[in-house]
Amino acid sequence: MRRLARRDVLRAMVGALSCAVAIRPSSAGETRIGTLIERASNLPTVAQRIGFISHALLGLPYRGFTLIGGPHQQEEFVIRDDGFDCVTFCETVLAAARVSRAVDFDEALRQIRYRNGDVAWRERNHYFSDWSEFNIANGVCRAVMLPGGVAIDKMLTYERGLGARQASFTAIPRASLAAHMDRLATGDIIGFLSERPGLDYFHTGFIVVSPGGKLWLRHAAKSRQRVLDEDLARFIVRTRVKRVTVLRPQEPWAESAVV
Repeated sequence: MRRLARRDVLRAMVGALSCAVAIRPSSAGETRIGTLIERASNLPTVAQRIGFISHALLGLPYRGFTLIGGPHQQEEFVIRDDGFDCVTFCETVLAAARVSRAVDFDEALRQIRYRNGDVAWRERNHYFSDWSEFNIANGVCRAVMLPGGVAIDKMLTYERGLGARQASFTAIPRASLAAHMDRLATGDIIGFLSERPGLDYFHTGFIVVSPGGKLWLRHAAKSRQRVLDEDLARFIVRTRVKRVTVLRPQEPWAESAVV
């Protein structure tokens, strides 16, 4: 039997630990998110905390494909706040807004990104319809329903490693959204349905309502290469959105408050 070299043993040890230890690009980002959690902790609602934390991240760069893992590659739990895609922006801000201590952030993010918090590629919420379904089921969010909702049934094939699968959910037509904008609130998570075959959504971000009632989309935009605020109505026109879904984050202490 071949004797293992010391470097082979070390590689094996690192591989065994990688799924249990969060991967971070540097300690700078960790300091940033911890500071924001601490500063937001006195705000009374999760919506206010989302507004505060997401505003502090405006201007950070768009970064795609930051998560590590695949059908034949071990999944690693990646945490970074030096740049985002549209989904990692939403889930990072949401996780930070749901905790009052930085030490609890990792677990909050894990529960949002993965089904049952299990760090594995097949348990990651790859499709935003999955992300929505499981974060409603675990009490993190609830669906905001508006009049005129339509049933969506679509075969998803975009992520080839998962195989073809059916997605079924209710969406809000563009006209209904426009007629009921007053029902949206800061911190709501809006998803924009894709017309592309095999794909459920093409983008997501947070709703921000200004003091005068104007609605903004706060998002990590690939086209703009940064996190920014954009007029929601103009975004919908520019991207030819036909249907959306809206989720409202729930207070993290609501479950324990039920008697």
